[in-house]
Amino acid sequence: MTQTSSDHIPPSTFPRHLAVIMDGNGRWAQAQGMPRIAGHRQGAKTVDLVTMECARLGLEAITLYSFSSENWKRPTEEVDFLMALCKEHLITQRSRMVEHNIRFRRLGRRKGLPAEVLAESDACEEATQDCDGMTLSLALNYGSRAELADAARSIAEDAAAGRLDPQSIDEAMISDRLNTAGLPDPDLLLRTAGEMRISNFLLWQISYAELVVTDVLWPAFEISDLHQAFTDFAGRTRRFGLVEPSPRPDANPNDP
Repeated sequence: MTQTSSDHIPPSTFPRHLAVIMDGNGRWAQAQGMPRIAGHRQGAKTVDLVTMECARLGLEAITLYSFSSENWKRPTEEVDFLMALCKEHLITQRSRMVEHNIRFRRLGRRKGLPAEVLAESDACEEATQDCDGMTLSLALNYGSRAELADAARSIAEDAAAGRLDPQSIDEAMISDRLNTAGLPDPDLLLRTAGEMRISNFLLWQISYAELVVTDVLWPAFEISDLHQAFTDFAGRTRRFGLVEPSPRPDANPNDP
């Protein structure tokens, strides 16, 4: 994969938090005359490439849509391969994350995931808990509607138990009950393979995110494509409902 310089992009215009819907693994493999699983394996290499570049550029966070709660409907053989690939990836990349000061988080429900995947995910979170660089979040068995339902249930239980006044429920409280609590909301959502939909990903968190869709399939996605997405983002005027643009490129309407 070709790597290009990012010197033309002012660092102040990089997104704080990049969210990525990684699409096109199967189509890439089929175009190469390979089975779909070959596309997933190549896509895992792109994950490493993009993650390391984002860490090098100083982003605060990157969140990758790895396996949705709807993906369980795929053929059993493919699902089993994806779970095995995830386990393998968590093992092989753990020391690299520590080396590059990357903190790991898993988003999504634990229930339904294989025990060995959960064990390796937990091990990555523990190994990187003291890292204070970029946060890498892997959305695994994740669905945004389920996340919001879980947050609502948690708040309702506290209200029913008298631990909080329902009148005190606000946007900040809901945000604090989501999987992404403590992270800035994504300000750039990138989707590959030309698909024009959100696919139940971070519905609450991307309320003010800029969208960039590229026709490039995820396994073929290169550093130059990432830089192009950042260039597109830097050229956007972000008003957040105001007449004049925000004075800060990284401004978030939910920031204090």
